[in-house]
Amino acid sequence: MQQKKPTDLVLYLRLLSYVKPYLRIFLVAVVAMAVLALTSPAIAALFKNITEGVFQQAEVDLMRRVVLPLILVFFVAAVSSYVSRYALAWVAERLVMDLRVEMFKRLLQLSCTDLDRHTAGSMISKFTFDVTQLKEASTNVITTLSRDTLAIIGLVAWMAYIDWLLTLVAFLAGPVILLVLLFLRSRLRRISRLVQDSMADLHHTLNEAIAAHRIIKIFSGQEQEGEKFGNKANANRRAGMKFVAASALGTPAINLITAIVLGIIVYAAADHAAAGQITVAEFNSFFAALLMLLSPLRRLSRINEDLQKGLTASESVFAFIDQEAEHDDGSITVRRLTGQIELHDLGFAYGEAGAPALDKVSIRVMPGQTVAVVGPSGSGKTTLVDLIVRFYDPAAGEIRLDGHDIRALSLAQLRENIALVGQDTVLYNDTVFNNIAYGSNRTAGMEQVREAARLADALAFIEALEHGFDTVIGNDGSLLSGGQRQRIALARALLKNAPILILDEATSALDTESERSIKQALESIRQDRTCIIIAHRLTTIENADHIFVLENGRLVEAGTHSQLVDMDGVYSRLYAGERETSISYSTGVK
Repeated sequence: MQQKKPTDLVLYLRLLSYVKPYLRIFLVAVVAMAVLALTSPAIAALFKNITEGVFQQAEVDLMRRVVLPLILVFFVAAVSSYVSRYALAWVAERLVMDLRVEMFKRLLQLSCTDLDRHTAGSMISKFTFDVTQLKEASTNVITTLSRDTLAIIGLVAWMAYIDWLLTLVAFLAGPVILLVLLFLRSRLRRISRLVQDSMADLHHTLNEAIAAHRIIKIFSGQEQEGEKFGNKANANRRAGMKFVAASALGTPAINLITAIVLGIIVYAAADHAAAGQITVAEFNSFFAALLMLLSPLRRLSRINEDLQKGLTASESVFAFIDQEAEHDDGSITVRRLTGQIELHDLGFAYGEAGAPALDKVSIRVMPGQTVAVVGPSGSGKTTLVDLIVRFYDPAAGEIRLDGHDIRALSLAQLRENIALVGQDTVLYNDTVFNNIAYGSNRTAGMEQVREAARLADALAFIEALEHGFDTVIGNDGSLLSGGQRQRIALARALLKNAPILILDEATSALDTESERSIKQALESIRQDRTCIIIAHRLTTIENADHIFVLENGRLVEAGTHSQLVDMDGVYSRLYAGERETSISYSTGVK
């Protein structure tokens, strides 16, 4: 059943709850806005004194009655304007920061299944574009309402004091203006969603192009990518222009209504003046107040644009924050696992209607064993690893570590006992040291990091870098070779010293010499930990205690290397094909 969308009031009140921690600063802005608003009727009242002083009473002390009060009012307006804008911006920026931090924390807590539903571009758009749209709705809307409402009340009160009948005529515009605003409200909300979605598409296309820049160059895809980005940019422009067209209609419509009302007021005021019911000074003051009403009315008409943008962005941001965190209700406490792994009739499929990636797979690994999982591409090897570390939960069957169902262990405790080197090496634009001593390893000292690098056959090339372990390696390790990146990732896993070590194609980018060194290192570290090796290159797992062969998501063979070769089955064919390829390359035959 689809969840009911929250009302505008619920969204707005929730948004304002993020202002609450900064209520004192926000109140300073509101008070300053109120003072600024009260200067409007004060200025209108001064117009009466100016007219009387300049044109009607030459003997009046102009400096005391007009000039000094005028300067004082404008000084108060200037100070209150500065204070309100600064305080308001401070609160708005803190609100944006808090929301981004909360969104980022939620991002880190989401399950892989939930993350798979979002494109990188759409998430970046939420963090950059959507959140900034909230600033206007969260702070400017409420302060503009308070300032301009007070200004309007003060001006109208002064106008009513001068001539209540003319003031009543001015109020004829109110209901008409309200109808215009209500008409624009729903259209602005709908178009604001279009702008938001088009911006997410634009971010996604940009993110793809940056990630795939090597493919774009080698396949000469610049023109195709340029057209794609141009189409997305044009869609965003068209959505933006639709919003402008709808929002631009409000001010002219309100101005036209106001002009008609002004004409009626001028006509009525002329009658009042002819009858002696209003003086020239009072008329000037009344008309000045009426003209000063136009600015707050325009701002109030435009406030609907900011409000609709903010509420649309609120839907997106709060929907992201409200996503459920990765399911974690484990209660069993285990300090350190021994590394026994049991898989019973494991089943899993990506998506509700997807073909099974794993189907009734049962595997048993004893503590300290080194086992390999091999098979053709798409056979389910990486899926198996993802289930063991609970990136995903199995659709059927169970996984047990030391006899405990992994769902009974907390995610933090489960993953504390597993070190993983994935087939996609992930490094950060940071130093070599910080990439190895990362996360739970960040308290490690230099000697521990050096030893992990030595075991991963990375020490020699690291020390040859310009700044050694203090060398910044670029975005995703772009300043290093593929083999160097994998060795740093392997060092990071070895430093963790977990009882279970999983290598998912961890040596695929290594040269033969480095691969041989790492194989020797693994021989020395495998004695006190369980190792699971996912490999395409079968020469790397010939010495494994046990080899499991997957095909089409099913476990089809199991045994040692020699046993599987003798079976003349799937493993034997894969091994023979690899040897034939190796011999062809070594002899120059292609």
